[in-house]
Amino acid sequence: MLNIVWTVILVLSFLSAAVSGRMTELSASAVSGADKAVKLVVSMAGTMCFWSGVMKIAEKSRLTDIMSKAMYPVLKRLMPEHRDNARAMAAVSANITANILGLGNAATPLGITAMKEMKKSSPLKDAPDNGMVMFVVLNTASVQLIPSTIAALRQAAGSVQPYDILTYVWTASVLALLAGVIAAKLMSGRRPYSKTIRG
Repeated sequence: MLNIVWTVILVLSFLSAAVSGRMTELSASAVSGADKAVKLVVSMAGTMCFWSGVMKIAEKSRLTDIMSKAMYPVLKRLMPEHRDNARAMAAVSANITANILGLGNAATPLGITAMKEMKKSSPLKDAPDNGMVMFVVLNTASVQLIPSTIAALRQAAGSVQPYDILTYVWTASVLALLAGVIAAKLMSGRRPYSKTIRG
């Protein structure tokens, strides 16, 4: 879908520049934008590498395992449909822990594993159950202790204190997570949308 959106934007930009006679400005903007993108990536590389290393240390020191075990009782209450599925709950705990610590690369395969395991024990075969929906909410609105990507962008943009947004990020993340969890719980009593119901 995004490929289509970007293609439409590029085509419209090209047509607009051709009609208005501003092809030179379009070409200059494209080259300038590419140059700025490369500079931004290079300027962010150091910060991202540093925090990736810190998070890897947390992973190797088994801090992620400790956090996963601590969250397990809470997650069983949020997703009672899968509380007896130990493999699914372990993958969910590990995924959320990885997101909290900023280990995005580790979180993705864990999230896929969690969904596959929950699907196996779900009574619904053509629609997600309440536990799966709750997991998507927890995964999407996860609280991140160190928002390294945002901080790196701020630093690249010239911010003197790129990490002075931590309190605001944590507050917004917690509120978004609470709103998502409450909404998921309130909607959990509704009948699931599925092909069998439509038929």
